[in-house]
Amino acid sequence: MSDKRVLVVEDEEPIREMMRFRLGRAGYDVTEAANGADARAAIADRRPDVIVMDWMLPDISGLELTRQLKRDPATREIPIIMVTARAQEDDRVAGLEGGADDYVVKPFSFRELAARIKAVMRRAALDDDEVLVAGRLVLDPASHRVTIDGVEVALAPTEFRLLKFLMQHPDRVFSRAQLLDRVWGGNVYIEERTVDVHVRRLRQALGPHGYDKLIRTVRGAGYGFSPDRA
Repeated sequence: MSDKRVLVVEDEEPIREMMRFRLGRAGYDVTEAANGADARAAIADRRPDVIVMDWMLPDISGLELTRQLKRDPATREIPIIMVTARAQEDDRVAGLEGGADDYVVKPFSFRELAARIKAVMRRAALDDDEVLVAGRLVLDPASHRVTIDGVEVALAPTEFRLLKFLMQHPDRVFSRAQLLDRVWGGNVYIEERTVDVHVRRLRQALGPHGYDKLIRTVRGAGYGFSPDRA
């Protein structure tokens, strides 16, 4: 049995059992939950490495449960794959903006689902102390230092966390709400525009070295980090 644990949150028993069987054969240790309350109990009992989340649950929507888990510092780093019959673009956007790390539309191939589980686990396994590099920009989490060409860049703690998070997720765009959840934490209630202030400060710190351009603004969507601009 694999030590990689998957929690399947699905109210339809036949689908749940099929996922347990197929993912079990793929080598995963599978736990099941039929609703949001059972899912929370399962997470508290044995933290999963990834959650496969159905959108339609009897007691709470999978989207709302995903939002809650991503706001909670104790669970926000668990990758969540939303699995749903809702295939419209607006639904996909809502799922991803709600915190889902990936989105799979029913009916789906189990080979595809297993591949996506492996991919989100690989991203989540990024060592939190791993040195991050983009061109001449180096962020060392262990020493809490950022340097460009060996020259230290002075960053306040929030700007450091923001840069670290963006560098850990290159070429992905995050909304202000997502950044508040993932960088500040869901229990901190501040205005979304606060993100703009810290992005501006981060750019000001990187600007003298010509590295402010790595922080990308996507109008109407949010912010991202583009290492190829280094």
